[in-house]
Amino acid sequence: MSSVLQQLISLLPRLTWLEVVDIVVVAYLIYQFLMIIRGRRAAHILTGVVILAAIYGVSALLGLRLLSAILGHVAPYAPFAIIVMFQSEIRRLLARIGRQRFHIGGRLQRREFTEEIVLAFSRLSKERTGALVVIERDIGLRTFIESGIGLDAALSSDLLISIFQTSTSLHDGAVIIQGVRIASAACFLPLTVRPILSRKLGTRHRAAIGVTEETDCLSLIVSEETGRISVAAFGEIEFDVDEQRLAERISEHLVQKRWTRQQNDMLDEFEGRMERQPAHDSHLD
Repeated sequence: MSSVLQQLISLLPRLTWLEVVDIVVVAYLIYQFLMIIRGRRAAHILTGVVILAAIYGVSALLGLRLLSAILGHVAPYAPFAIIVMFQSEIRRLLARIGRQRFHIGGRLQRREFTEEIVLAFSRLSKERTGALVVIERDIGLRTFIESGIGLDAALSSDLLISIFQTSTSLHDGAVIIQGVRIASAACFLPLTVRPILSRKLGTRHRAAIGVTEETDCLSLIVSEETGRISVAAFGEIEFDVDEQRLAERISEHLVQKRWTRQQNDMLDEFEGRMERQPAHDSHLD
């Protein structure tokens, strides 16, 4: 048995350490890309591209000249079509690779930062006051900050609560936190276009998810109808979190802890449950 194994190993090409590094890097990029499109519409598009490529290969082997000619004329334009179709996924892949560790001062300052937000969201949730707060990390949110009303104010729970009162002109839109300061309020954010979420969620939740699909920020939401708190990051959302879980998610975000496989599985389970629910069951704003 060992001699057969040795013969098989001897047939394999001898790889240098540079070739091993090359293979590992390519595998890492493919893995990151697959993780990004996992459970999204892009996965079905990628499946269709692979099927077309397989059909082209089979037609070439079998000598199906007409089919091969048609697919052969389309093939040169395929890279451009893939870039257009997967532009958001490619952008998120590059952003994920380029993310650096984010720190806000020391441990004490980070705890105070978290406590102020949790305190504000606890009160907003009890009062059922709709709110959307976006916390910037490595990827700048200047485009979205400039769409709102600049504040450049020190972060405090009282200020956050005041901003989202319906009697003020700033309550519509999102508050963006940059560093330890409130950079802007009443900001416009891009909406997610994922079909399942678009049918089931309101504008506030869709905007919270949409901005995290393009950047590495963290979005915190209070539903105006139910008072429930939700958290979105990297295009994924966790519903109905309590104060302790909210504090954990903010702390995890600040020290750049990635979502675990269990959290991704929870999202997949949620999307499957959403698909099975009738449309009238959803009342999230």
